[in-house]
Amino acid sequence: MAIQPIIVTPGLDRVQAFYADVFGAVEVSRYPESGEVFYTMLRIGDALLGLVSESADLSAAPRITLSIDVEDVDALLPLVPAAGGRVRGPANDMPWGQRVAHVFDPDGNPVNLTQSL
Repeated sequence: MAIQPIIVTPGLDRVQAFYADVFGAVEVSRYPESGEVFYTMLRIGDALLGLVSESADLSAAPRITLSIDVEDVDALLPLVPAAGGRVRGPANDMPWGQRVAHVFDPDGNPVNLTQSL
């Protein structure tokens, strides 16, 4: 059994580029295979992330946060704005042994960058 998060976005290409530029996401499948894409599956490390091209109310409050384990939180932070995202604040060392930074993808979805200390 596995859980695969799927982001609904009106800007599939923009959001896909963000996850590729910041996290090295690689497209592993798309539907349809040619023409305007409705769905694409990305691989980030060992995880899969789906993107669906559909109108969405980007002003609505997000109800889920993606947490992505990375090698170096501080090295990735400058990539976020360059890829169309937004950094909420600086990275912080947490008492449970992680360095964490909170960012948003281009649609405003919250993403936690986490690094084991």
